[in-house]
Amino acid sequence: MSPESLPPVAPDVLAEAVEQLSARLRKKLDAAIAGCAEHAVRAADGSLGVRFGEDALVTLRPGPSGTVTEAGQAVCTCLLAPRCLHRAAVLGAAPLADAETDAETGLPEPAVNSSERAAALSEPDADAFEPTTDLPERTEGRLEVTVPAVPVPAPDGPAPEPATPPLTPAQVRAATALWEAAAEALSAGVTAGGAVVQAELLRAAHTARLAGLPRAEAAALRVVRGLRAARERGRGQRLGDLAGAFRELLAAAAPLSSGTAGPGLAGGARRAYAQGGSLRVYGLCREPVLSATGYGGVSTHLMGPDGARYTVSDVRPGGPARAGGAGSASVALGGGVLDHAGLARGGLRIAGATVSPDGRLGAGRGVSATPLRGVDWSEEPASVLFARPVGEAMAAAFDDGPREAGTAEAALLGCDVEVLGAAGEYLVVRVAGDGPLLRLRPAHPHPELPHAANLRRIAEHPGLALRVLGRPDLDRAATLRPLAVGPVPGEPYTLRLPEEWLGRADLGYDRLQGSHFPRGAAGSGSGAPPTAVPDPLADAPLWRVRRLLETGVAGGRRAVAEAGRGTDAAALLAPLRRAGLGGAAQLAAALTAEADRRPRDAFGRLTDAPADGYARAWLASAVHLAAAERSLVVASWS
Repeated sequence: MSPESLPPVAPDVLAEAVEQLSARLRKKLDAAIAGCAEHAVRAADGSLGVRFGEDALVTLRPGPSGTVTEAGQAVCTCLLAPRCLHRAAVLGAAPLADAETDAETGLPEPAVNSSERAAALSEPDADAFEPTTDLPERTEGRLEVTVPAVPVPAPDGPAPEPATPPLTPAQVRAATALWEAAAEALSAGVTAGGAVVQAELLRAAHTARLAGLPRAEAAALRVVRGLRAARERGRGQRLGDLAGAFRELLAAAAPLSSGTAGPGLAGGARRAYAQGGSLRVYGLCREPVLSATGYGGVSTHLMGPDGARYTVSDVRPGGPARAGGAGSASVALGGGVLDHAGLARGGLRIAGATVSPDGRLGAGRGVSATPLRGVDWSEEPASVLFARPVGEAMAAAFDDGPREAGTAEAALLGCDVEVLGAAGEYLVVRVAGDGPLLRLRPAHPHPELPHAANLRRIAEHPGLALRVLGRPDLDRAATLRPLAVGPVPGEPYTLRLPEEWLGRADLGYDRLQGSHFPRGAAGSGSGAPPTAVPDPLADAPLWRVRRLLETGVAGGRRAVAEAGRGTDAAALLAPLRRAGLGGAAQLAAALTAEADRRPRDAFGRLTDAPADGYARAWLASAVHLAAAERSLVVASWS
């Protein structure tokens, strides 16, 4: 059996089990976790047993939710129980339960995996670490990116006058403990970030939750999941994702531990649904949902007459098969007779609607819905999505504020494009009206979903005029992940879709066929695909800083110290300075110097430096890098 066969375990239950172990048993915990889930056997009463030899049997009896939420639901028959290695190993091998649940449905809030990544990375809070950036310019052959230095507040520094009520002492203490645990985990890196280090983070995360800091707790859980996946060499795991999770966690914990952050940085634990009255909504498209925690389903995007965006989701335990089947499942909203395929091309009049702050429609008892005729993308209100210039729309998307990793995505973007052809793993298009070149990437590359196959078929028709509705990738230069496509009104060489599709094809569910494309060749206005699409992120030497930060995540502070010695330091800093990235070079030099710092005790013996200073230096460089990359991404859309 795989570890996924074990029931999810609440973070605090695992943290308590590891904390009860003796120092001798903690050293054996990682070895005990490896492979123990392969011996899991399900009993007739629904419990799960894992046997260790003849005298030790660990039994898990999850609650009604299917999750082990109490210490008494995990028992062992050995003499040392419950302070035994067997029980802690089984709990450590089980997946972590989601901390947040949906207030309307009671289901966990899955992180939508809109690409290979398990979750989108968030930017630090604007009041704490978000620097003001200018667009890059080319000056005398050098790339100039203006990013001011990022001060990282010290816990004992002077606190400015807060604009909002201050945090409680309990919240400050919880945030301080979380910062210390995160700093130690970052200093250890993946190689030394075993079960004991993870348990310290889980303990601090649970304390943060009890203190009313759910955003920091969620960030800590993402770090622990990333550490687990990296140590297990999980498929699709990227160090960049784990580095982003560390950045988010440290950026949230630092201002909270200093007491200078307002309650807004604490986040909200549950989605609060409010009465929205009577609503009319019209379908835009369907999007498959894949979660890093094993959930699958569909999210149908809707729009109101006033331009407000809404979603109706059906997400439950399951993988790609669940995501594919949910696209034609019935919509559980007020007894409506539409399925998600019909809703994506139709509409609803909803009475007694309940709406969350992020636009999700709830299915409460007092909600009733009546089907409406759908609208074409060229009609109001959907036409507004395609009327705004892409540069202006993307500038507004970056100005909307920070994104919380795994819980928020960029808003949908619509534009008319001309297909140029395939270039590597991308489909290259040009925005109509001499707009910028864009890269189209599959929203979900999983082979069981038709995103990639549809894009390959579109690439066979250079010069095709296409109307695209997708989600911008805010971490890549000029990259759009299309969710649906349609014909461009008035263009002769464009898609020919069936009437029942109402002028659009959902790339995650509908499969484009040869009959959907025009016959013959494109007009003379079509051009050949470019051999090299400009990519300011790839051209800038910022990748050296990114590699340094990811080296620290993988190997800890010792690996960063090695990277900053001798010729390695020159190879890191010189290209940055030549490109005009003096701030990035200065912060990278400060990071390697702090990583290599070894103080001496009163007897002159070398000791390990505290992890706090190293974490602050790493965070300053990571935030600066994120701001510089963000500036380059904004410029690529203009």
